[in-house]
Amino acid sequence: MFKKEISAGSKSKVKSSVQRAIRTKVVETYPLLAPHIDEILPKKSQLDLLKLPDRVSLYALDNNPLFWQHMDDPLIPHLRVVHAFPTCFSRIGIDRGAIRFVLSGATLMAPGLTSAGGRLPEPDAQLKEGDVAVVEAEGKEEACLVGQLRMGTEQIKSEKKGVVMDLGHYLGDGLWNMTID
Repeated sequence: MFKKEISAGSKSKVKSSVQRAIRTKVVETYPLLAPHIDEILPKKSQLDLLKLPDRVSLYALDNNPLFWQHMDDPLIPHLRVVHAFPTCFSRIGIDRGAIRFVLSGATLMAPGLTSAGGRLPEPDAQLKEGDVAVVEAEGKEEACLVGQLRMGTEQIKSEKKGVVMDLGHYLGDGLWNMTID
């Protein structure tokens, strides 16, 4: 989604009522972030909304991007938030062969997750279609992609082919390299 360099459009302050709603939505969507929510979104701080191309909204605090949202999709954390709080998100893993494709902006395909180096969640922690997932690369410590799943993990295991995630934010993309002034 953010393959090219992007520049922010209009920047506006978020009303405190909207900011409280965003805090609530973040805690609902990512319950493991609840203990850290005051670190991420302090109550008395001023949140900024930046309009990006393709109807994407970026929420930033003190010029640090926190979450982005495409139209009415769920709030998706910026990779810097994922790196700061790595254990608070649902995670899947890709094999070594898929790393270069993911980092060049290609869609995430099921064979990268179902092969020997890939990793899907345990049966008791299955992800559904539409859930937000963080993608880790085999042999790497940091997450390389975050986005919304287009098929659930049960379907990925059974079909072993198809598009798993097509719109996401990956290391080195336009959103990662964007500077907020």
